[in-house]
Amino acid sequence: MILFEGSGVALVTPIKNNQVNYEILGKLIDWHIENRTDAIISCGTTGEAATLTKEEKKKVISFTVDKVDGRIPVIAGTGSNNTADAIEMSKSAEAAGVDGLLIVTPYYNKTSQKGLLQHFMAIADQVNIPIILYNVPGRTGVNLLPMTVAELEIHPRIQGIKEASGDISQVAEIARLCSDNFRIYSGNDDQIVPILSLGGKGAISVVANILPKETHDLIFSFLGGRIDEARKKQLGINGLVNSLFIETNPIPIKTAMNLLGMEAGELRLPLTDMEPKNKEILVQSLLKMGFEIGGASNY
Repeated sequence: MILFEGSGVALVTPIKNNQVNYEILGKLIDWHIENRTDAIISCGTTGEAATLTKEEKKKVISFTVDKVDGRIPVIAGTGSNNTADAIEMSKSAEAAGVDGLLIVTPYYNKTSQKGLLQHFMAIADQVNIPIILYNVPGRTGVNLLPMTVAELEIHPRIQGIKEASGDISQVAEIARLCSDNFRIYSGNDDQIVPILSLGGKGAISVVANILPKETHDLIFSFLGGRIDEARKKQLGINGLVNSLFIETNPIPIKTAMNLLGMEAGELRLPLTDMEPKNKEILVQSLLKMGFEIGGASNY
């Protein structure tokens, strides 16, 4: 399987009465496919994987695979700071029929680069589908260094990285050290064009939850050689992107979706509702982008 190009949405997990709302999840999946999303990323950070039980994650992944029904790739977040648990979840997701795995660096126990290398290699040895590494040191406390990424690329199942370090120089070094076949995805929505300019193939996107077509079009404008058009599209969304990260993701994106009638539902503790002053900033950003607040559903 060749990993996707374009916009992979880091899909929220709709929750109602503290239970996963599968009716809304199914509607969101169909809406994304209709609006040119290029891949669904299930149970990532934006999907609140940290507060889903293991059984909930397995069910969400299986439901997503069945609902997508082969129309676009499904990538499952199966990372853990326990290598054995990551292997178990990865094998379960593979059995459910996902097209690839998104595996975050181990968090909290803060292993060395040697530990990262052995962790990812151990998981890759146990599955038969592509793996996208996920580097987000701001959340995990661990930075997957370019030289380690280059060593990991040797494994045939490790085929890409979601880079959310925010360090463009680091992304450039990954691009320099790895082959042209190794896929780099932007993990920061305000850096999609900069990462594409270094050879990136797309984004795993939060803003795509409410701007699916626009995120797809931004990426393919660049990939199609329309660089100035892509630049303008990037700058055009950056104000909204900034407001979507004014508090911890996925608090603002779920809030935005609820404001737009998309029924993303509740957040699970320890995440809480947005502070009123931040919510007002988000509302103004949505209005500036042309969204209608509190009206009919936007999907």
